[in-house]
Amino acid sequence: MGFPSPAIDDIERQLSPVVLCNIGQESRVLETDVGFAVIEPVTKKTAGDVLLILCDGHTQFATLMRKALITDNGEAIEGTAQEEVEVLGRVTFFINRATTEEACPY
Repeated sequence: MGFPSPAIDDIERQLSPVVLCNIGQESRVLETDVGFAVIEPVTKKTAGDVLLILCDGHTQFATLMRKALITDNGEAIEGTAQEEVEVLGRVTFFINRATTEEACPY
């Protein structure tokens, strides 16, 4: 039999997106055009947060700037227009793809 190896104490966890991005049970991973986005439930919104929103039947990302939501195309959603917006979550990480279908030029 013997005793357990002391080297086991020095083994590090293998890095994965779950560990690096702190993905929990309430986290959602959404595929985007360029990779993935890790979405967490929103408890408190603060200026500068990137939010996943549902507006006019489409999901899109928007940054909260003061009292306005600024979408990726630069459109500002403010005032009464925000009543039609549903916030689905806060983006905690964007994970970009390292490869594409096209050959890498380097």
